[in-house]
Amino acid sequence: MPDHEPRSPFRERLSRQALRLDSWLDNAVFVTLRSLRRSSEWVSDFSNRFHVTGWRRLLVEVGCESLTLGVAILFAALILAMPAMTETGKDWLRRADIAVTFEDRYGTVIGQRGIRSNDSVELADMPDYVVKAVLATEDRRFYDHFGIDVIGTFRALTVNSQANGVVQGGSSITQQLAKNLFLSNQRTVERKIREAYLALWLEGHLTKDEILKLYLDRAYMGGGAFGIEAASQYYFGKSVRDVSLAEAAMLAGLFKAPTKYAPTNNLAAARGRANQVLSNLVDAGFMTEGQVSGARRNPATPVDRAREKAPDYYLDWAYGEIADMADDGDLGDQSVFVVRTALDPAVQSAAENTLESVLRQYGQDYEAHQGAIVIMDPEGSVRAMVGGRDYSQSQFNRATDAQRQPGSSFKPFVYTTALMNGFTPQSVVVDSPVCIKNWCPQNFERRFEGPVTLTQALTHSINVIPVKLSLALSKNAVDGRRMIIDTAHMMGIESELKESWALPIGVEAVNLLEMTGAYGVFASGGHKARPHAAMEIRNAKGGLLYAFDAARENPVVIAPPIVEEMNGMLNSVVENGTGRRAQLPGIKVAGKTGTTNAYRDAWFIGFTGNFVGGVWFGNDNFQPSNKMTGGSLPAMTWQQVMSVAHQGVELRSIPGVAPFPADQQPKAAGGTADGGASAAGAPFASMLLPRNAVAVLHDIGSLVDAARAAAPRQAALPRRSVAE
Repeated sequence: MPDHEPRSPFRERLSRQALRLDSWLDNAVFVTLRSLRRSSEWVSDFSNRFHVTGWRRLLVEVGCESLTLGVAILFAALILAMPAMTETGKDWLRRADIAVTFEDRYGTVIGQRGIRSNDSVELADMPDYVVKAVLATEDRRFYDHFGIDVIGTFRALTVNSQANGVVQGGSSITQQLAKNLFLSNQRTVERKIREAYLALWLEGHLTKDEILKLYLDRAYMGGGAFGIEAASQYYFGKSVRDVSLAEAAMLAGLFKAPTKYAPTNNLAAARGRANQVLSNLVDAGFMTEGQVSGARRNPATPVDRAREKAPDYYLDWAYGEIADMADDGDLGDQSVFVVRTALDPAVQSAAENTLESVLRQYGQDYEAHQGAIVIMDPEGSVRAMVGGRDYSQSQFNRATDAQRQPGSSFKPFVYTTALMNGFTPQSVVVDSPVCIKNWCPQNFERRFEGPVTLTQALTHSINVIPVKLSLALSKNAVDGRRMIIDTAHMMGIESELKESWALPIGVEAVNLLEMTGAYGVFASGGHKARPHAAMEIRNAKGGLLYAFDAARENPVVIAPPIVEEMNGMLNSVVENGTGRRAQLPGIKVAGKTGTTNAYRDAWFIGFTGNFVGGVWFGNDNFQPSNKMTGGSLPAMTWQQVMSVAHQGVELRSIPGVAPFPADQQPKAAGGTADGGASAAGAPFASMLLPRNAVAVLHDIGSLVDAARAAAPRQAALPRRSVAE
């Protein structure tokens, strides 16, 4: 019997094919490895021809490593520059080239912003010494470099290192233009890299004269003026075509620090800077000492604008609104606009003067040095805006750009959410200790009140109740906080609100403008009140491009019955709780105070049937105040401004809040208030005068208050408010 059965023909063929494949693979691997070895030997032999030793080898190694590192850095820089380069794909040249003339609500011109491209001065029409003064100070090698002045940069680095500080700037005019057109002023390495790439891009798309002209037209020159022509008109009352050498030197000195060297702000510093510009002209070889000596002996004197007061914070914000609309294409292809705003000059003046008067009189004692005010009507039309004490000292708008914790003034969003989910103003919640993990909120007075209604809790600004409401709104705290955030955003809060445990008591930062707009929902009966400046926008020929339409732009976001219940609760805050100093004689007021930890921020946001107003006090450096609460200076300031705002207007009721009886209301049909000379009120609230006359008298009163503040103080400070 055979040891095994014979293989089938198929298996035999398969075996032979497998052996053949194995043999082919073995041979292929052998041939490949042999070829690689020979190639390696050839490369090695070839490389040996370039073999160097000693110092030459060191140079080669350093060069290779530097090349590798340089490629890596270049690749990383390119990645960082990509976001900025996307800006060049937009219509960037036209976007910045808009001019806006602003009028108040009565049609009186109150200011201008932007660049009027149809009548700007051409570069060739400017005096030669104007251009030379700018080049000598900002970029002497402008016509020689490719957008980045390498020599100037190294020179600046050397000088700054020797001085242990920033003495010279290394950015070329092209780089500064790139920053002005596309980037922010943030001082980071990433921004400098983007700036350099955009400078190269500009050099490749524009001529040197076009770059210089754009730089001269778009640079901020202080005083709300953009461009050297606007600055010349503002500071010297003449076109840049007609300025003297001394005036040209002063203008050229503004590019570095327009606020610091503005002649209307600090004439001595402006003249010192102008003298340095004259020295730069001589050092650069553009002029001789004999040619500039006359300008040294007779320095420039600006136009006296001490008595001119423009609502610059308002205009800056309004210009941003118009620029956004132009960018979005809402205004067509127009570039010159005339805008009738909602600004009321009497209310604006009252807001500016009251803020300064209150800070002069009480700021030192409360250790508070800044404030902001926004007044608007219930439809969102902003009647007045003050972004700080002095625009000439700081253009930072604390009403629109400062992100601050609102404290208890955020609580109405919590209570509104609760009312939308089955609670009522009479619902009882126990004020007792509550903890979320290791966080246990405390009340302002460090005690608990036991069972209280929601109205009582809001009136006395109890902290524990809104936290308990956030827990009761849903089965878990996270969902409850999300519901509160949704309500706040729906009412007009645009800032990001994180789902923190302390969200219900106002720890998430917001700005004053959006808070005031959100309270406008209460005053309007539930309609969204988007803050806006523009009532009408027309082109240069008078054609209407836009008109504000409240019915179209302000939809209902909160049901009117909910709003009416909230208004009753907020009215109780003013009449019985922490906002008593905001009371207006004969006029129903509703609102909420807010005070943050360590007394860093103090707020009062309130409204009547006619107006909504927000007031903030604090410090730019986040330093705590001296126990200033929202019920003290903010509520008192709100009351004084609103006393002027309600002069000569027909009073309207707050939705859901019954007005005072007829015998307690103001006697005048126009809505002026009796008893205006209250302890914390405006001294002229009882006079039956036109609103402009009231504003003038209010200005006189502010001057008197300032004089009293400068003298040794005799009057006591206003009493501290009750618990926040």
